[in-house]
Amino acid sequence: MLQFIKKLFFVVFTIFIVIVLIPGLKLALYYNLIPLPYYSGEDFGIETVCSSVDYNQNGIDDYMDILLGARADAENHPKYDGSYQENGYPPDDIGVCTDVVWRGFKNAGYSLRYMVDKDIAMYPEDYPRVTKRDDKIDFRRVVNLRVFFDKYAVELTTDTSQTDQWQGGDIVIFKDNKHIGIVSDRRTRDGRVYIIHNGGQPVREEDYLKRGEVIRHYRFDASVIPDDVLVAWEG
Repeated sequence: MLQFIKKLFFVVFTIFIVIVLIPGLKLALYYNLIPLPYYSGEDFGIETVCSSVDYNQNGIDDYMDILLGARADAENHPKYDGSYQENGYPPDDIGVCTDVVWRGFKNAGYSLRYMVDKDIAMYPEDYPRVTKRDDKIDFRRVVNLRVFFDKYAVELTTDTSQTDQWQGGDIVIFKDNKHIGIVSDRRTRDGRVYIIHNGGQPVREEDYLKRGEVIRHYRFDASVIPDDVLVAWEG
């Protein structure tokens, strides 16, 4: 009887490992639920690229300001909620992927909302998805941000294996123009950058490039952008 119980226990335990534990572990690793050590560019001999612009004159260059603003949003962990907001800006405790971006730009002193709205007003033909201009929501749509960044940001490689070409504060748009995020200065053991984004996932600053297909990679270099395009944060 005791031998039978031991065999039964072994069978049950094996089934548990195969059916529950291993798939669960793979899923946890896939969605970055298990904390892993992260690295900096310096660990791979990658020099940090700094912006020549400090738009809000706070002593921190634009790229780092955008990164830190996005990280603050990630650490705040707003509930995923893309509902229309009467004043345009959602409260700090809710948001979607595009809110990570404008909050990052806000931290650098830019009003992405009014830069996008101004461009839509001046060049409506460039924004075919905007049938009725609305500054309260247009800047929170990935398709509109893609048009804006296609026009004014520096377009970079989408090849994630070129690890030295990816820098904190860069902007990335993913497949189908439905998701956007900010590049982190944290990296995997292979040198691949983390992405700061909000898709409702538990971990907001994570190794997302292993499962997200990048279709656009930008750097917002204000030094090469006409002054009349830039709008300072209104707050």
